[in-house]
Amino acid sequence: MPVESSSSSSAAARQSKQKRKSHSLSIRRTNSTEQERSGLHRELIDAQDSKLPVSMRSNLLDLFSQIEREFESLYIENLELRREIETLNDRLAADGQTIEGSDLAKGALKTKASHSTSQLSQKLKTTYKASTSKIVSSFKATTSRADCQLLREFVGHRDGIWDVSITKTQPVVMGTASADHTALLWSIETGKSLLKYLGHQGSVNSIKFHPTEQIALTASGDQTAHIWRFMVQLPTPQPLSDTTQTSCEEDADFSDKDEADGEAEGPTDCPCVRVPISTLRSHQGVVIAADWLVGGRQVVTASWDRAANLYDVETSELVHSLTGHDQELSHCCTHPTQRLVVTSSRDTTFRLWDFRDPSIHSVNVFQGHTDTVTSAVFTVGDNVVSGSDDRTVKVWDLKNMRSPMATIRTDSAVNRISVSMNQKIIALPHDNRQVRLFDMSGVRLARLPRTNRQGHRRMVCCSAWCEDSAPCNLFTCGFDRQAIGWSINIPALLQDK
Repeated sequence: MPVESSSSSSAAARQSKQKRKSHSLSIRRTNSTEQERSGLHRELIDAQDSKLPVSMRSNLLDLFSQIEREFESLYIENLELRREIETLNDRLAADGQTIEGSDLAKGALKTKASHSTSQLSQKLKTTYKASTSKIVSSFKATTSRADCQLLREFVGHRDGIWDVSITKTQPVVMGTASADHTALLWSIETGKSLLKYLGHQGSVNSIKFHPTEQIALTASGDQTAHIWRFMVQLPTPQPLSDTTQTSCEEDADFSDKDEADGEAEGPTDCPCVRVPISTLRSHQGVVIAADWLVGGRQVVTASWDRAANLYDVETSELVHSLTGHDQELSHCCTHPTQRLVVTSSRDTTFRLWDFRDPSIHSVNVFQGHTDTVTSAVFTVGDNVVSGSDDRTVKVWDLKNMRSPMATIRTDSAVNRISVSMNQKIIALPHDNRQVRLFDMSGVRLARLPRTNRQGHRRMVCCSAWCEDSAPCNLFTCGFDRQAIGWSINIPALLQDK
């Protein structure tokens, strides 16, 4: 036994001595190679034809030599570590354990890869969950849940139609505001023009009717808003089938053509109004929208000068200037029963102005869109529906402004929306010529027909509901210079939901 122990210790000593000897030899080789390299570098400096100074070239070569020596030392250390790993593996194998360094590395890499894969999978799920839900939601209602029929086409404007509105008094007529500097009143039953307003010097961007009298309010690009009175006499109604057939034929003849100006000769025979009863002047930019406050004694206007103005109708005086938006305003709307105003803007927000208390005028800011808020409208109760160029429509509760009650995602920018007070249906006009219907919870009900023979051929700018029992209960207008009257029939079961 003592003999064996002495022999083993001597063997270990020899092994360590050999290691030290090999290490010293490697150092000697390194030193010798360094001398050879320095000589070689000098030869290269002398032999190469370079524009660099000799001293700079020598410094560069010295730096490269130092880098090479660093890598060489790292390589030697790596070799020594590998030898130690092999020695440890030999000892573990002698003890009955077969764990190799390579297997350990593979196991660690496998665990790390599995962890990374799970993280990536979770990240992908989180990131694209919303996108997937968008795609799925767009296919939820592939079949229409409503009966939608085109009944009337109102053709007569010489340029695109920005806005459409329905009177709240008898007789019920439709009004359109156009970029051709005119506003027209139409018979819903016959599709014929009844009256033309010619008082503006710029594009007519909005039209709204007084709640109890035959008075109209129009906003224009000439930086003014006009209040003017109208009197109309409805013509004898014509059969719907004949008018529909004629309009379809005209649509087929002039589809996607700008030469349809000949159709605009019809309204020349209708009466004209050229002078308003009141002109509202305070804005320094385009007046993009206007609306009546409840009672009809005051009106609000929205302008590209980033302000909304509140006027007294009787005196035409400015009562309040509503400022706070960072960019141009795009729309304004008033509550049907309360003194509330909502203004939307290109600054991606819309604001709620409260005039119910004469001594306190509060304002609340709604932030939820990522692009221009094209319109925000009130519904029955304490809800506001907003549409945006970010291709979403959101339903808000006035008592909770932090997050919307429902979000509708679409595939195109949304223009001036409208909500049916009776049926609680949201009509969405789009840039891509489509018009879609949703309920207040965000469920898609229908898409209005659009073919070569019916529907809009350009961007749809606005929609308006008619709560009267007229055959057409939804109206849309677009930049194809026409307005369309639709019959929308929603089953009672869906309305209850």
